[in-house]
Amino acid sequence: MKQILFICLLQLLVYAAYGQFTISGKIVDETGNPLPGANIILENTYHGTSTDLKGNFVFSKIRKGEYVLKITYIGYASVQKMVKVDANVYLDISLEPAMILGDEVIISATRASDKAPVAFTNMEKDVINERNIGQDIPYLLSLTPSFVTSSDAGAGVGYTSFRIRGTDLNRINVTVNGIPLNDSESHGVWWVDLPDFASSVENVQIQRGVGTSTNGAGAFGATVNFQTFTLQKEPYAEINSSVGSFDTYKNTISLGSGIINGKFTFDGRLSKISSNGFIDRASSDLKSFAVSGAYYQKNTILKVIVFSGKEKTYQAWDGVPGYLLSSNRTFNGIGEYKDANGNTGYYANETDNYQQDHFQVFYSTELNPHLHLNTAFHYTKGKGYYEQYKESQEFSKYGLDNLIVGSDTLTDTDLIRQKWLDNDFYGVTYSLKYQGKKWDAVLGGAWNNYLGDHFGKVIWARFVSNSDIDHEWYNNNGAKKDFNVFGKTNYQINSKLNLYGDLQYRRIHYEIKGIDDDFRDITQRHEFDFFNPKVGFSYIINDRQSLYYSFGIAHREPNRYNFIDADPNGPIPSPETLRDYEFGYSFKSAHYLLVANVYYMNYKNQLVLTGEINDVGSPIMTNVDKSYRAGLEITTGINILPKLNWEANVTFSRNRIIGFTEYIDDWDTWSQVSNYLGETDLSFSPNIIAGSKINYEMIKKVNVALISKYVGDQYIDNTSSEDRKLDRYFINNLYINYRHKSSLFKEINFTLLVNNLFNVEYETNAWVYRYLEGGEKKVFDGYFPQAGINYLLGLSVKF
Repeated sequence: MKQILFICLLQLLVYAAYGQFTISGKIVDETGNPLPGANIILENTYHGTSTDLKGNFVFSKIRKGEYVLKITYIGYASVQKMVKVDANVYLDISLEPAMILGDEVIISATRASDKAPVAFTNMEKDVINERNIGQDIPYLLSLTPSFVTSSDAGAGVGYTSFRIRGTDLNRINVTVNGIPLNDSESHGVWWVDLPDFASSVENVQIQRGVGTSTNGAGAFGATVNFQTFTLQKEPYAEINSSVGSFDTYKNTISLGSGIINGKFTFDGRLSKISSNGFIDRASSDLKSFAVSGAYYQKNTILKVIVFSGKEKTYQAWDGVPGYLLSSNRTFNGIGEYKDANGNTGYYANETDNYQQDHFQVFYSTELNPHLHLNTAFHYTKGKGYYEQYKESQEFSKYGLDNLIVGSDTLTDTDLIRQKWLDNDFYGVTYSLKYQGKKWDAVLGGAWNNYLGDHFGKVIWARFVSNSDIDHEWYNNNGAKKDFNVFGKTNYQINSKLNLYGDLQYRRIHYEIKGIDDDFRDITQRHEFDFFNPKVGFSYIINDRQSLYYSFGIAHREPNRYNFIDADPNGPIPSPETLRDYEFGYSFKSAHYLLVANVYYMNYKNQLVLTGEINDVGSPIMTNVDKSYRAGLEITTGINILPKLNWEANVTFSRNRIIGFTEYIDDWDTWSQVSNYLGETDLSFSPNIIAGSKINYEMIKKVNVALISKYVGDQYIDNTSSEDRKLDRYFINNLYINYRHKSSLFKEINFTLLVNNLFNVEYETNAWVYRYLEGGEKKVFDGYFPQAGINYLLGLSVKF
């Protein structure tokens, strides 16, 4: 055995020894002037670089073989060049001005460039599509660093979510083509509202930490920036169909005109997804479409994008009580009722129903070879409700009179209610980008306005009292104006050192008017002014190594629920402040990749659950003075053999609250008991997160990959209590893809994804409520188990 290992190691060393050549050259424009900052990558390797101030570039220690060199520069046509390496290679490459303006100008203002001293990951369409056979966006991004997913229904369809570095989606800024996606009031993002959105995504950038300035709410720990519908020069059509466990089905049709008369393009997509879910009755019926039309000229783009999603999901929000996890992991108590004979039933329409429509208009123009202007107008319409069957509800809680029947007085009834949200969100974003030889800069910003109506209806009652049809028992509205302006710049001191600066001013005006569902008057008004500076530098050690450092400050205003649930007799929730320190190092060669990032995220007034309640018994989030997240992220990759490669990442972190006090309800005295715990762990913040993908091209048309994810222990509250945590888990998925080209179609793909290959039982999310009764500690809780071994089988045909 030792001899075999020695021979294998010797072969690898001999193979690596061939890496003795260089590819170097110079990139110039059509007049022979150098193009500093042009991006050059060796495709299908880890190696990428940019030209220096004189337009020069170099790749060292390249193995013998054939490579594809891809060069891009804003305003110029990209070039792909085949390079055969059996000696040192030098290339003079001239870029021609692009015949039409490129789509990258639409999102460049909110993206981090290679020079930016921040931790980020880029994913292109081909990587996203590998696993896009039914599951939602969180599962397609799950292999990026510090990333943890969760699914209410347990199978990745319906209500899904993710956390980055332990930060939840309410604190993660999400944009689509630079337009904010986060809900203005709650700061949340619901992927269920955008079914099969991934099929329209061309690329995505995930920034970890404060990142660069962007638009919208929630930029407080990470940023996710999607771009959709870039230029496809050739006509295309694609049909995708999938089938899987739990009666999961996905069907998608995508079409594109290609470029017509060198100026016009049209693209469209139609999708339908359905699933019964792993959890009982956790079904999803999801529909969506997306269309795009664009007019291209050499210096101008005018583009209109419309996308819409409609969802109907059976609610599975409550989770599974902890005591049932070992005996009935698929239990769903939502919608349960007793009939007249005492038999248990489940209300068939205990569903969430919502439609969201997005309209985006972009105008981009090249004012001169160094200056680009981009403007966008957007409008989002959202409307929907969730429906609930509620037993023994007091008339008085719905503004109704007690019902007198003969000599009897009825004070309660069974009823069906709907809670509605009807909102409009619109605004404008803009950016002016300058690209010089040593200096590039962006001036950007946005103005957005949100109007949201919240109201509830009783649509049926066993005893009708004095109610009308669709009796409305509460109504309130939120209005929020959000303005920001930012400027960011890179200054190239020399061929190795780049300085970065980023300043943002953000102003928020937020008003709530009306009564809530418990008849509290929640009318209030808040204004905030935030200044968010970021500075840093990047330094190129050589053509394969670089490092960076940055410091940034971000602020986040409390969301709607932080305000309306706050105790009226207590302090008003304060804005949160984050000071983020990042230091990174990268080593990239044609066949090896190592990226390490150290971060320290220091919070002031972070809002967390402490167990405190307001005057009507609802839990509230409270500002804690000091807390932090500190960690090390490592990303690595290696092309072990020409057809075998391994990519992996791991995060080691420590996530703590300094000086935490918990509060427990005492049902015997109707008071609260406080308990000072000192330093505790932040909830849902595992100390270790790791991901791995081993990919092997068995034969020319077949790829096989083993995809693995490890997530360490997570506490489900902030007390660091061992009996209130999610156990660590390690899951493995098997991916097999067969692709074939023929005269009948451009390409056909068969994909099999076997999730949770070893049938591990695990949970990814939970909630807990603790109280004292009769002198004993008791709990209500809910856990969200994920499916055991399950599969998705997909077929894709491209024409």
